[in-house]
Amino acid sequence: MPKTDPIAEARLAICEVGRAMWQRSQVAANDGNISVRVGDQVVCTPTGVSKGFLRPEWLAVVDLDGAQIAGERPPSSELKMHLRVYELDSNVTAVVHAHPMYATMMAIQGRDLDCRMMPETIVALPKVPLAPYATPSTKAVPDSISDLVLNNTACLLENHGALTWGPDLITAYLTMERLEYTAELVWRLESSGGGRDLPDAEIEKIRRLFGV
Repeated sequence: MPKTDPIAEARLAICEVGRAMWQRSQVAANDGNISVRVGDQVVCTPTGVSKGFLRPEWLAVVDLDGAQIAGERPPSSELKMHLRVYELDSNVTAVVHAHPMYATMMAIQGRDLDCRMMPETIVALPKVPLAPYATPSTKAVPDSISDLVLNNTACLLENHGALTWGPDLITAYLTMERLEYTAELVWRLESSGGGRDLPDAEIEKIRRLFGV
């Protein structure tokens, strides 16, 4: 059997996830970025390209210090944020940054996302903290998320958007989907009279049952 090329597979997977993000309006124009760590290399979306129209050969390959090894285009200017996540948690192999509408509105308001109304949210994404504002493309951005990486799988970026990470790309992407669904749910409930948290006893029962 022919040997698989993990870099080529990562390129294709990133293009598929980028298209899904664009189709679900998680990004507009050239916004957002995606990366996958393959050993001591990182495959990353290029700067200035819509995530809905990526081509595998455009994606950059960099080392863990950010030096470009391959790819027709330079990596996203937000690569520093991705590399910081990989540096802090060796179990993470994928990072997704997007600007989903409802999550971004909360980030602009300076709020974290805390939803205790649904069992699924309590199990999968009980709280999404807010990283303080940092000027895009500067070292301040990775610094702003450093304290949040090890104990979370997602964060809101104040006045910027959202970031998710996980052990594989589909997990990181689905965390972004759940984050935005939850943000929209909270926003719509607040706009229509408010929702109701599950009772504390039920929340503890769910946490014990699912080991969270």
